[in-house]
Amino acid sequence: MKKLMALLLTIALSASMAACSSAPASSETTEGETAQTIKIGILQQLEHGSLDSAREGFVKALADNGYVDGENIEIDYQNAQGDQSNLSTMSERFVNNKSDLVLAIATGAAQSIASKTEEIPVLFTAVTDPLDAGLVASNEAPGANITGTNDMNPIEAQIDLITEIYPETETIGIVYCSSEDNSILQANQAKAYIESAGLKWVEGTVTNSNDVQQVTQSIVTKCDAIYIPTDNAYASAMAVVAGVVEESKTPVVAGAIDMVADGGLMTLGLNYYNLGYQTGEMAVRVLEGADTATMPVESLVKYDYYFNADMVSTLGVELPEKYLEYVQ
Repeated sequence: MKKLMALLLTIALSASMAACSSAPASSETTEGETAQTIKIGILQQLEHGSLDSAREGFVKALADNGYVDGENIEIDYQNAQGDQSNLSTMSERFVNNKSDLVLAIATGAAQSIASKTEEIPVLFTAVTDPLDAGLVASNEAPGANITGTNDMNPIEAQIDLITEIYPETETIGIVYCSSEDNSILQANQAKAYIESAGLKWVEGTVTNSNDVQQVTQSIVTKCDAIYIPTDNAYASAMAVVAGVVEESKTPVVAGAIDMVADGGLMTLGLNYYNLGYQTGEMAVRVLEGADTATMPVESLVKYDYYFNADMVSTLGVELPEKYLEYVQ
């Protein structure tokens, strides 16, 4: 009887130890992360106000929905600083680290990560035409592991803003980076609309931000106003643009609010923080089970007027009363 009781006690003790070993004694892993930590990679093409704002909006949307960095998610933020080889290396990093979701900010970043994985859910933002960029099968049904938000501008309304505030405008200068497909697309649309309005256009193109000063100095001698699409090279050098147009007194309409804040005059444009926030809300749905293949690409719900107070003063612009509330 004693032997039987001892045997039963040994079996019970073994079962208890097995049960304990099968369940985590702590939610901590060897690296100090919780077992439930979700890995989110953020791949940003380069650094400037618009793309930074998109990233900040994305992270805030996650936090507002209970996904907090350092608590239940781990955000791995990588900035390629405009270098294609960096984009490739960083994309491979996210794949090798088995990220649960990746945010790609700007077209080059999205194309890079899309070429490295067909399994990890990818969301993009600050991409003007995802279909033209080869990222989706269609905007309505992306068809694979990638979807997100586009940053197409209300280009016609932006051109109209120039002619409304400066009705004597005859020639509009268009400046952009010739290697950015999104910029070429927007520039072509701007040209077509300018011509339909009975106006003329001239263009100046750069290969990178180092060319911005020279090209801008040249274009101001040929036009009455300047239009700049949501172009990464120009967005990163708007302070340079401001230095030129302050002397020439040339008004600048840019595609994004951050670009105007950094040196333009005015826009009816994108608030990239809001665009990033909207993308973050899409990410929440993906993390909770939504399929990127059937999630339509989204556009920003609302565009905002924005007038740069310093440039309004410097250029001596007299704005209609309806716009005064948008001067900042």
